[in-house]
Amino acid sequence: MKQPKQEAINNIVHLQKEITPNPSSTSTLPDLIITSTEAKVRIDKLQEFVKTSMVRGVDYGSIDGFSKPTLLKPGAEKLCDAFGFSKTVDVINRIEQWDVGIFSYEVRVTLSNKVTAAVEAEGIGSCNSKETAFRYQDPFTIVNTLLKMAKKRALIDAVLSATRASGLFTQDIEDFPKPDRKGGDAPATKQQLTTLFRIVEQMDMSNGVAKEMMKIKFDVDKSILLTKQQAHEFIQDLLLLQYAQQHGNDAVIDHIQQQ
Repeated sequence: MKQPKQEAINNIVHLQKEITPNPSSTSTLPDLIITSTEAKVRIDKLQEFVKTSMVRGVDYGSIDGFSKPTLLKPGAEKLCDAFGFSKTVDVINRIEQWDVGIFSYEVRVTLSNKVTAAVEAEGIGSCNSKETAFRYQDPFTIVNTLLKMAKKRALIDAVLSATRASGLFTQDIEDFPKPDRKGGDAPATKQQLTTLFRIVEQMDMSNGVAKEMMKIKFDVDKSILLTKQQAHEFIQDLLLLQYAQQHGNDAVIDHIQQQ
């Protein structure tokens, strides 16, 4: 009857017993695609490339009040070529409710090194028919536009990561934080409000629709409550919608990319 007890004792793991570690296992670091020196060289080359080869207003844009410009699609494509990246585009999620006119696309762009085939970065971008710029358009005519916008956003996201360019550029103008009225931002000027009213009238847009747009984006229902920066953004949104009315939705993409 004592034998099982002895076997149990022999099976005890003594925690206080020291185990000599394997020096090679404790000092091994994960393999990196590029070294820290290579990363610094890449950043230096990026800054030089931006200065000498990228054009403000074409490859990147800027807006008053923000420290970093926004990277545009032509600039993202140019950086891909300069760094030797190949692109793979995958639609990873889509919603197409044709019965009610709701469409949404989520796209992943993978950038790989053309020489080593190593994956440099992945970017995610999405776009849907409920966004302010598309909410009041015929959803059935902008399906291709929504998909293109999602691809563009994913590309820029991937390029910023792969080139370590987030210190120089922001994702996109649409991603700039909205100014806070409580932060003391100046109210919209009389000239801005006049311009806003004129565009609404030219578009034959009802006051109810215009108020709904302001409510969704800025949480105000009267134009006189807009800040100067908010009025500027709202005017730009209206101009984009007006451009779509006059030139079609596909032309909007080209127009945005050239901003």
